[in-house]
Amino acid sequence: MSGTSHDQGGQPARHVLDNPALASLTGPHAHFAERRGRVLRYPVDVSPWLALPDEPDADDWADLVALTGPGAEVPLLGFRGAVPEGWEITFRAEGVQLVDDGLAAAPDPEAVRLGPADVAEMRDLVARTRPGPFELRTIELGTYLGIRREGRLVAMAGERLHPPGHTEISAVCTDPAARGQGLATRLVLAVAHGIRERGETPFLHTGAHNTDAIRLYESLGFRLRLRTAFLAARAPERLGEEDREAVGVA
Repeated sequence: MSGTSHDQGGQPARHVLDNPALASLTGPHAHFAERRGRVLRYPVDVSPWLALPDEPDADDWADLVALTGPGAEVPLLGFRGAVPEGWEITFRAEGVQLVDDGLAAAPDPEAVRLGPADVAEMRDLVARTRPGPFELRTIELGTYLGIRREGRLVAMAGERLHPPGHTEISAVCTDPAARGQGLATRLVLAVAHGIRERGETPFLHTGAHNTDAIRLYESLGFRLRLRTAFLAARAPERLGEEDREAVGVA
């Protein structure tokens, strides 16, 4: 990576991958964005991801409650601060972000592009392998490739977050009966090839504890860029009067 850039105030400039959901929803994925103040999210049937400002204030947290609903559980990708009083952390795991640093990206002759007619089968594979959420309209986020054996979908990978100049590889999974054949690796490289063809840089996230996957990704040409966190938090069951006034809730 080149040297760190700085803004006009002399502070290190934020990179679009530091808050990738925000960069996506204010950039290439802006057509998906549901907004309340400075808080944005994908439609829930597309993706559970939402985006807070880099340094959310009380109004932003109140807007988040108004957007998602009191008592809702919301994901907070990469959030490292303290949640306000009344919020409850329900899940926390350390994660890593890896970025293309010399991938041998290439198309795969066995990979087929998956479409809306394949969503039921894709969701079944996701349910059995648990790579992360895949909703009814997740396929709209980008290109998804799969490998079939005897007509049955046994592996897939695709595109999710889309910050400017970058695309996240996600939903990488293989049927347990087809593991050990390198299918996921082939699909990651094939998806990365499509991203590269657009002049963009592939990146991905995985759990920091998933050391085998990290070693594999690094062997393919990904480089650790950022240590991040995967959190979920439950919103308060009701807004206080001050919060209601702040967001103008009727």
